[in-house]
Amino acid sequence: MREIVGDASRDGEWALVRLGVEGDRIVSADAAGLERPLEGLSLLEAAAVRGEPLAVDALAAALGRAFRAAPHPERVAVAMSGGVDSAVALLRAGPKAIGVTLRLWLDPEGPDASRACCSPAAVVTARETCHALGLPHVTLDAREDFRDAIVEPFVRSYARGETPNPCTRCNGRFRFGELLAFARRAGAARLATGHYARLVERDGRLLVARALDEAKDQSYMLATLDPSALERLWFPLGDQTKDETRAEAERARLAVARRADSQEACFLAGGDYRAFLERQGLPIASGPIVDESGRELGRHDGYWRFTPGQRRGLGVTAAEPFYALRTEPRRNAVVVGPRESLAAATVTVAGRLYVTVERCTAKLRARSEPVPARVRPTPRGFRLELDRPVHGVARGQTAVLYDEGAVVGAGTIRSVGAA
Repeated sequence: MREIVGDASRDGEWALVRLGVEGDRIVSADAAGLERPLEGLSLLEAAAVRGEPLAVDALAAALGRAFRAAPHPERVAVAMSGGVDSAVALLRAGPKAIGVTLRLWLDPEGPDASRACCSPAAVVTARETCHALGLPHVTLDAREDFRDAIVEPFVRSYARGETPNPCTRCNGRFRFGELLAFARRAGAARLATGHYARLVERDGRLLVARALDEAKDQSYMLATLDPSALERLWFPLGDQTKDETRAEAERARLAVARRADSQEACFLAGGDYRAFLERQGLPIASGPIVDESGRELGRHDGYWRFTPGQRRGLGVTAAEPFYALRTEPRRNAVVVGPRESLAAATVTVAGRLYVTVERCTAKLRARSEPVPARVRPTPRGFRLELDRPVHGVARGQTAVLYDEGAVVGAGTIRSVGAA
């Protein structure tokens, strides 16, 4: 027999759950405040037990450390964010579904953690959604691993003068790895999420593709997922609109039917990334703002506060509007110039081509319009020759390649060639 322990605190109160487990079954339990005894239940059954909020929090903390279940062909693990999209994905997953939520690190000084998809409040909402449907829910505490894998590289990238996209890195290298590993432990045949994306087959392999609802399409954020993992994934919302999702949630009388969407870069907890970077130790050091010839036009108090294409906050006077072109960390400088100097004709990317393509449409920022391009494979990724100049391309951002709506390649922008 092994012992697993979980505790939780809230508003000055504290609860402890201690379980004795053999295999996947509970043989002894010290767990007050739950609606039913835990002895004799499997870990899967225990994950659906309700009770006093603090007691359920403590039980979730215990189960998350040791959860596993025997395989079942109809079981679907559903990644739950506490929002309406994942709740409807849970509805679609059927009576054998099990919800799972990652608790991730949040900036403790952020002003609005309640809208983050990984906050304590979101975890509770996700669990309550599952329990209201009589389904189990497991919380995985991944705070420290997330900070190491996503938050610290985000800070280091800005220190190098880049403009990173932590969401594509999280989905491609962290979040889905954790969730798929849990799905295996839970005996689930596949993992479902509430993302608006589709899966299509191309040249004998599965690829992520654009969703029906273009306004909610999240294929860009999922673009760095390894195609070898896609056969175990399911995106049940990819063929419907957000309005249809909310209507489905309302018909099912889900409490989250009208909940606001979660924010991107969740670990900022609604805060400004510049203030966050300052708190993380990036230097507040005065340096020159220079034009392309090296002439000093002004001063700044941190090169990492600026990104290519930025116009506001430069504090320089010129005959025409000037924009940030790049930062130079080694000399603590920000280089500015006219808009035409932002134009990029080529982009070199460290990443992967999932299938062989000679041409594509390339999306070079999450909210940018795709541009047609020729694709040249390189030893570490690919090089894009753009059909028309694109302004404000930034090192560190994610380049995503599309062909007929399917993601055929993705990676991190390493260098930009002027038009």
